[in-house]
Amino acid sequence: MAKQRTKRVAPARLIVCERTGRWAVALRRELAETGIRVWETRTLVECWEELVESPASFLVVELLEGNVHPLLARMMRLPREFPTVRIAMVADRSLADYEGLLREAGAVHFVCSPRQLGPMAKMANRHLAITGDLRPPLASEGD
Repeated sequence: MAKQRTKRVAPARLIVCERTGRWAVALRRELAETGIRVWETRTLVECWEELVESPASFLVVELLEGNVHPLLARMMRLPREFPTVRIAMVADRSLADYEGLLREAGAVHFVCSPRQLGPMAKMANRHLAITGDLRPPLASEGD
């Protein structure tokens, strides 16, 4: 009888998919005291590859003029393919009109400024706590 190989599923991650790293830097700043690691990808394909490895992750995806339709197509499949994943959107202010459409497609949050990432960071922290991948807070100086 042949042994079945089971693929190891990684714990939930905070995955940021963006071109430049700007949003990931701001998110790391918001989460500095939590010890949560931010995983970065540069394309939707890379992002979904990470998601296959860690299917209960919290995704932060940058909306661009060129990725609206491919992103929506992927978002429509999320509930079926990755039912525990949560997706939040970041975008340039010029794309703010897409917020309603993306929320309808399943986005739990939408922001157009790195200075507005506080609520999104809290959502990610909560999601990772629920899915079991919250790291203990870092010891503060003086402890």
